[in-house]
Amino acid sequence: MDWNEIQNFSSNIVFGILLFAMITYWINLSLFTESGFLPKLGRFSTIIANLILFFILCSRWIVAGYFPLSNLYESLLFLTWLLLSIYLYIEKQTKSKLIGSILIPVTLLISGFANLTLSPEMQKSSPLVPALQSNWLMMHVSMMLLSYSTLIIGSLLCILFLVISRYREVDLKLLDDSSLPLYNIMLDYYEAKLLAPSTEISELGKLKLLQSIDNWSYRIIGLGFPFLTIGIISGGVWANEAWGSYWSWDPKETWALITWLVFAAYLHARITKGWQGRKPAIIAAGGFFVVWICYLGVNILGKGLHSYGWFF
Repeated sequence: MDWNEIQNFSSNIVFGILLFAMITYWINLSLFTESGFLPKLGRFSTIIANLILFFILCSRWIVAGYFPLSNLYESLLFLTWLLLSIYLYIEKQTKSKLIGSILIPVTLLISGFANLTLSPEMQKSSPLVPALQSNWLMMHVSMMLLSYSTLIIGSLLCILFLVISRYREVDLKLLDDSSLPLYNIMLDYYEAKLLAPSTEISELGKLKLLQSIDNWSYRIIGLGFPFLTIGIISGGVWANEAWGSYWSWDPKETWALITWLVFAAYLHARITKGWQGRKPAIIAAGGFFVVWICYLGVNILGKGLHSYGWFF
């Protein structure tokens, strides 16, 4: 068994582990109980999947001799690893089972797309083309993928906010005057209903949950936006070095700019306008789809310097 077969086998194991973790999180969420075993099992499975992905990326780096971000398959693996790493940190901070229930399915879809949809030829490591033989490869691509992962998680939390609030306007500022103590972790609404069945306390728990989701989405998107900015700038410098032009309005560049403008609008609304809740969540929810168009849609369907030429 050569290295490619070992890596593909390991990647398939990651898919199976993520499927198991997703089922674990969903069962735990549906039980409406304070069970500690299932969340620990889901987190342990996620850690194992993350470590295997780290092994795959490092082995491809050692065997190929360059940072494994030269093709779509490697970028999908790296994106999955980043999403899981960021999730594990957030889950440790919030103790929330909701985030795993919505994020693990996304990583499962990415892993399934990489392993089951891409051809074996697209999964193999290949020598870098001259344009990619640059020190800017690691800087630009890693920053862009790091921004994608953080923006995806932040946007998912905004979508979760809209779902729980049922797309209604919620005045989160009312919580500042609440005489009841704040929760120190991201409170699960279902746990609040179980522990305090009265309508008043349950609605307060829901409001606390929405406030926590709103705050975490803002913090994560605020982290991802500088990464996106650095990635775009480094890409421009690399393009000038390779092709003699900082900006050529390639479809990938255009959608990267659109992504930047969408999340700039989100941060502007939060910082300058002081918006909270539904309005900025709508902007970030739209940004979730823009990120995927920028990352996959343009690369696969479009024609340009960043196209993988899968369909056309």
